[in-house]
Amino acid sequence: MAEFTVSEVIDGDTFKVKHGWKWDNKTGDTVRPTGYNTPEKNERGYEEAKGRLSNLILNKTVNIKNAQTIDDYGRLVADVYYRGKNLADCFPEYKI
Repeated sequence: MAEFTVSEVIDGDTFKVKHGWKWDNKTGDTVRPTGYNTPEKNERGYEEAKGRLSNLILNKTVNIKNAQTIDDYGRLVADVYYRGKNLADCFPEYKI
């Protein structure tokens, strides 16, 4: 797809991008990276995962590739890379 600047980290595996994305005639600003699944709010490890993702990509540029779908929450599900590394590789304990 393209490069985007991360404007907000929602949790360890969901974030928003500035100026939004357009894919398959749909638009939005929320992205769900593929390849890993971190704990949900109120689950053990949630704060750590969110903090790690924030420290890694907040206000930085990511590359979004291989968009697959838009999920039930309106998030673009795609491979996400930061500095050439897939985000899933940054969270090996949560890989799926």
